[in-house]
Amino acid sequence: MQMYTELMYPKSKALELNDFKEMDYYAVEHYNLPIELMMENAGLQLANLIAHSATKDQQIRIGIGNGNNGGGGLVAARRLSGWGYKVSLDLWTEITRDLPALQLERAMKFGARLDLPGAPDVWVDAYLGFSQRLPLEEKLLKRIKAANSSVALKISLDIPTGFLGDLNAPYFEANKVITLAAPKRILYELKYDVELFVADLGIPKEVYEKFNIEPIEFNERNTLLLKR
Repeated sequence: MQMYTELMYPKSKALELNDFKEMDYYAVEHYNLPIELMMENAGLQLANLIAHSATKDQQIRIGIGNGNNGGGGLVAARRLSGWGYKVSLDLWTEITRDLPALQLERAMKFGARLDLPGAPDVWVDAYLGFSQRLPLEEKLLKRIKAANSSVALKISLDIPTGFLGDLNAPYFEANKVITLAAPKRILYELKYDVELFVADLGIPKEVYEKFNIEPIEFNERNTLLLKR
């Protein structure tokens, strides 16, 4: 049974990161879509992908940073914990921003635990978002290297941590990447065997049209498998 509908979307139509930032900002400002709502949408889509990729007896480690991507990872942790999955959190830095801190509190109340010893079965990368800068800090780089040397299934929320287009630089070598709203051009530079998914962020069709982006018809699952 095919779980996801395939989306044919050529690289020439995919978004540069700056284009996506403008589109995202415009949707937030003009359609009263608060960051928290977008974070909830992203985290739910990530949780759905993880749930389709893991079993409830497996250990899921979600790497968390102090930005909106980390907040999305925490939403996923809360959702998965509520569904009965075993979730631990790897906080690579102190969570000080208000919204990620609130999401951390919620995730912990739902049963997510701070990182547990031992190797996870699924390692999720929500360490950094698409505004990341290189080089990575040493404590984060250490985690990325550990993930890459493990046998865990690796999933990234949007741009894999450490990846800005150079396959020779150290980055989180995800098996699956879920991006939001529309394909990002940089993801086409990942190795061909990486599965790319596109999920609905809740941005209206009019925003796609304003930025001359081909609208995507998300199905009832709201997640599409991108074919490069």
